[in-house]
Amino acid sequence: MENIGNIILGIMIPFVGTTLGAACVYFMKKGIRQNVEKGLLGFASGVMVAASVWSLLIPSMNLSADLGRLAFLPAVTGFFCGILFLLFLDGHVPHLHIGCDEPEGPSCTLKKNTMLVLAVTLHNIPEGMAVGVMFAGLLTANSGITLAGAFALSVGIAIQNFPEGAIISLPLRSESGMSRKKAFAMGTLSGIVEPIGALATIAAYRYLEPVLPVLLALAAGAMIYVVVEELIPESAQGSHSDMGTIGFAVGFVLMMILDVALG
Repeated sequence: MENIGNIILGIMIPFVGTTLGAACVYFMKKGIRQNVEKGLLGFASGVMVAASVWSLLIPSMNLSADLGRLAFLPAVTGFFCGILFLLFLDGHVPHLHIGCDEPEGPSCTLKKNTMLVLAVTLHNIPEGMAVGVMFAGLLTANSGITLAGAFALSVGIAIQNFPEGAIISLPLRSESGMSRKKAFAMGTLSGIVEPIGALATIAAYRYLEPVLPVLLALAAGAMIYVVVEELIPESAQGSHSDMGTIGFAVGFVLMMILDVALG
């Protein structure tokens, strides 16, 4: 029962981060300033890159240590599978990024606000996978994954989810004229995929045990795709690009500290 309680708490922490960020729409009358937004995007990128390395790729290779010099093979396989998975979703799910006029993916008749939420939802899929795989590994014997390490990943993702929730709810309020209540709901809704994906992964942990190293790396590849394809380019566009770089450094170091100190 204690394990179940810890797992539920662990998978809900990132969702709480998104919800708290979306709640900024009740306290901030205007949208986020450009330099702040770029800093937050950079911060999220740093957290995700550090989490991919310390919390996912390194454990993946440690779990494959019995392969000797080929211990990298499951990590490499999973990493590229994660890249291809997000590449597929990016091309087949209609979505619109904040600040862009042209939607990506197949043509559709969805409203702009819906496609904005879908864009952030795509970002959250690999994060939900990562948390789910970590806690599935916690339930697996001899995985080497600790409760503290799993919580470190959850807390790190929750921290970077806070600005993501704010970045979607505030523009919906200031640029689209949406009510605070609806903008908050849309921002929160964008993060619901994380606990759902994590729960689905944990429910199947007995079947996933043989491929756990691949799945850890798959989550890492998916997160790196989001960082390279979307977050870093958005933080580097126009002026104040140095804020994105500073934010990246802060996010990377913070996640590294969390993982090493708690893991």
